[in-house]
Amino acid sequence: MADTTPDTTPDTSPDTSDTPELVHLEVADGLATLTLDSPRNRNALSRQLVTELLDGLARAEADDAVRVVVVAATGNVFCSGADLAEAAGQGMEEGARTIVAIQRAIVAHAKPVVVRVQGPVRAGGIGIVAAADVALCTEEATFALTEVRLALAPAAISLTVLPRMTSRAGAWACLSGATFDGRDAAAWGLVTRAVPADGLDAAVAETCAALVAGAPQGLRETKQLLARDLVDRIDARGDDLARLSTRLFGSDEAKEAMTAFLERRR
Repeated sequence: MADTTPDTTPDTSPDTSDTPELVHLEVADGLATLTLDSPRNRNALSRQLVTELLDGLARAEADDAVRVVVVAATGNVFCSGADLAEAAGQGMEEGARTIVAIQRAIVAHAKPVVVRVQGPVRAGGIGIVAAADVALCTEEATFALTEVRLALAPAAISLTVLPRMTSRAGAWACLSGATFDGRDAAAWGLVTRAVPADGLDAAVAETCAALVAGAPQGLRETKQLLARDLVDRIDARGDDLARLSTRLFGSDEAKEAMTAFLERRR
């Protein structure tokens, strides 16, 4: 399948001190919507973005008016993965631990978390999709676990990605780095449902209406039951996989591969 999606390579330009808010929180009708809004780097997982996302998740959890959390994004790209500018300048030790923390915060959240995927998702962004309780995407949205092509491995996000996907699909996606679309993502278990682009908002609204109808205690206790195995997996293996990710990002082979990749994109 040819990849005709927009370029999802994170922008490598340095951050500026006057960067605006990158994650917006809105609460209405029992829903807390967290919107990734970092067009500069195609919603890459920069330090600022992940800090604001974790803060928004915590605020939504503490708000008794919130029954369901929706994670969405502006622009054509849902999330382009790790912020390579920060990784190149500061290493991935903090970033890898934070990616683990984001997945745990979503999986262990007291309220159902729905992701609305309107466009391409790459690498670390797929961890957000996999961690959510319900993932809705367009049929045209594309996904790729591109780490293998950069001498890396999808280490931290394997905590949630591999349990969601069938073993055969997970092996192919991780080893090939190939691009697959929303229909494949649904068939392989990564997302709950793929719909035509013009039906995404209706699908999200329908899903959230069904979830909001649940009693708070019922939602909380049921989610805890469903999430137990994933939380245990994250707690047992998160530190080791974050260290693996850090080691691979710091290797000469990965640095060479990432440099070559970014130069080809210029």
